Amino acid sequence: MTAPPGTGGGRGRGTGTGLKDPSLRRSLALFRAFRHEQDDPEGCYSLLARDAADQVEAYDGPVKGRTVVDVGGGGGWFTEEFRRRGASAYLFEPDVGELGEKPPEGAVVADGYLLPLADGVADVCFSSNVLEHVADPQTFLSEMVRVTRPGGLIYVSFTNWLSPWGGHEWAPWHYFGAERARARYRRRTGKDAKHTLGENLFAVHIGTTLRQVRARDDVTVVSARSRYWPFLAETVVKAPGLREFATWNLLLILRRCP
Repeated sequence: MTAPPGTGGGRGRGTGTGLKDPSLRRSLALFRAFRHEQDDPEGCYSLLARDAADQVEAYDGPVKGRTVVDVGGGGGWFTEEFRRRGASAYLFEPDVGELGEKPPEGAVVADGYLLPLADGVADVCFSSNVLEHVADPQTFLSEMVRVTRPGGLIYVSFTNWLSPWGGHEWAPWHYFGAERARARYRRRTGKDAKHTLGENLFAVHIGTTLRQVRARDDVTVVSARSRYWPFLAETVVKAPGLREFATWNLLLILRRCP
């Protein structure tokens, strides 16, 4: 029996990963996919998209027939997965270069700070691994909330700075300083790193983000958890200090207040 939207019952197993979340098997499958991100981006991101759509449906029921706004979704893997599940999904991406050669039909080049959408048009507003790439996370989140209907779901995940992957391609050497880590990357690869701290990568922290979100009066926090952790996914986020290193990637599930 499928649970109605908002009960967290539906999971879409037919088109999803079939992996229990959280579980060690799921975490290992995602880790193996991440290792081949460069040589097999389709395999990596299609698995991640199915997993993320599973998470949305676990918290909010099937997306079929609903409107999903994908903010900063790059090449459109998430948008396409939501469409496969019957959603009316739309991609808004500020960087033309990230869209790739074959972006989803109807993709819009737009800044996440100012989405060309009316208030409350989305049943689900979705953002995967974007928050650490914006200089003003609060404004970015406010815009996601604005375009979500009352009662709608907001899915936000990001890699926090003190995560072992916080420096992205030059991690974990970011612990010794961003410039030193970038210089090491340049020596090892012979090319400049894609990300530069303060330009397209920012030091976003879990504690600060949680305080900001919980202080808002227009959303409630349904869940704050590690996106990839194989067990105790919510518990690790409750430990100040430790969570900044152990969470790896924070997933926030928010509900727009009526």
